[in-house]
This record gives sequence, structure tokens and C-alpha cells, in this order.
Amino acid sequence: MIRAEGLTKRYPKVTALAGLTLDIGPGVTGLVGANGAGKSTLIKILLGLAPATEGTASVLGLNSAREGGAIREQVGYMPEHDCLPPDVSATEFVVHMARMSGLPRPAARERTADTLRHVGLHEERYRPMGGYSTGMKQRVKLAQALVHDPKLVLLDEPTNGLDPAGRDEMLGLIRRIHTDFGISVLVTSHLLGELERTSDHIVVIDGGRLLRSQATATFTQATASVAVEVTDTDAHPDGTRALTEALAARGLTAVPGGGHVLHLDATDESVYDAVRDAIADLGLGLVRIEQRRHHIAEVFQTREEDPR
Repeated sequence: MIRAEGLTKRYPKVTALAGLTLDIGPGVTGLVGANGAGKSTLIKILLGLAPATEGTASVLGLNSAREGGAIREQVGYMPEHDCLPPDVSATEFVVHMARMSGLPRPAARERTADTLRHVGLHEERYRPMGGYSTGMKQRVKLAQALVHDPKLVLLDEPTNGLDPAGRDEMLGLIRRIHTDFGISVLVTSHLLGELERTSDHIVVIDGGRLLRSQATATFTQATASVAVEVTDTDAHPDGTRALTEALAARGLTAVPGGGHVLHLDATDESVYDAVRDAIADLGLGLVRIEQRRHHIAEVFQTREEDPR
């Protein structure tokens, strides 16, 4: 879907991209990096909106430097910044963007109604956008990126400014773009947990350079430990502490994992048996016992702590 080879972008006082080479396939890909890592610059080059200093980039087999217009016909783009005209309704704006993408007026109006409904805007779509909340504005920006039925959408920090509930709703919408409509997604974020939840593949850049590109499942591969969650009882108002002591008596070390969760090494099946027996003996309620998986943040912490 996307390819970059030796992509470099220099500004007078900063280098935004430095010899970036990567390949991105179909599905939902998360592009992660701190603010200033080069994510937005990469998207602008891919869309043909900014020239690269060196190297080449292509989207859907089209050269970004020479065929930007053709790329934008087939790709949706949700910018990070606030760019909505305040005195226009969502319906008017998205219809206009659909017409700009080449749809005739009847099809543009029909697609606009369907797309705004998909992103969760109902009666509000007829009001001027100047009175919209941040969450509503983000939904309009997502709708205009989808209205022309693109093969790929590029979403630049789509959860910026949203509260936790709004963030969850936006992440759900992003995931459904691919699962329900078969549209591939490149979504940027500086929040690792968001990409872990939504993406099939993770690309990490820092200072304009590629650090890692892997399937999310590889990032979050299983560890040799288990997570055990229990409930308190009248007999044991601090169930995790009681379980920790009971496991210690069996020669097992459990460490707090937050809330009512304990983590412990599980080198063989006997550990699961010991945990089950200890919980049963204490009369605690077992919520879950499962093999732990790495979080992307843990991978980054390991890299930062590695002196190499």
C-alpha cells in the first residue's frame, strides 16, 4: 500500500525525515513516534502535498512526487489540525469534499448521509460546525476522509483532544473502517496503547528514522508469566495479599500487577495447578488466570534501558 525508500526531508533548521525506508501492507497500521518524530511530514509527502529532499515514496503503486492528484483521488486524509469552516454544516462540508473528489451531486449527498451516520453524527449534521465539540469535529474530519470510498485512509492523530470515552469511540470507528468496509488504514499516534488496540502492524519512527516495523502480535508476544485476578471475600478482604502469602508458602513468588491482579512466572503447568489450589483453599473468587502478553510500552522501556 505504501513504500518509502531513503526518504529524507530537510528544513532550514531541522531534518524531519532522515533516510526513511519502509513498506506498509493492507490492514490497519499504526505509525507511532513522539511529537516531532516526522509522522505528519511523512503523510504530507505520501499525499504529494510536500516534496521530499531525497528518496522516493509511492502509495498504491503511484509515485508521490509525480502523481499526487491521482493518489488523493484514491486516498482519504484526516489532518491533525482543526480545519473546519465554522459557519458551514457538516452535511454541506462533507458534500463539498465528496464533490471535490469527483462524485456527482446526487451520489455525493447520498454518500454524505451514509458516512455521517456511520461516524455517529445524526441531527447535529445540519448545524454549523462552529458550535461542535472536539469529538464532533473529529468525526466530521473522519467522515470527509471516507466519503469518496477510498482504498486507503491516512489518519493523523485522530484522538487528539478527546476525553477517554471519545477516544474509545474513535478507536472503535477506526477499527471498523477496515473490518466493515475493507479500507486499509494508516493511523498516527504518540499514545502506544491506542495503536496496540487498533493496529495489525506497528511502525515506529524517531527523529525521522525507522526504529522498528513489526506485526502487533510480535510486539505483544506471550511472556513466561501469568496474570491472576481474584475477588475479595469477607474472610479475606485483601484477596491478593492472602493469595500472595499462600503462593509464597508453595514456593512461588507473585508480584502486584495493579488492582486485584498478581503476576508470577509460569515455567510449567504445575504453576497453574498451584494457583488454582491456593485460590480454592482460600475461598477466593477467580476472575481470570491467563498467560501475560507484552505491551508495546514495555518493549520501548527495554530498548531505552539497553545500553547498546
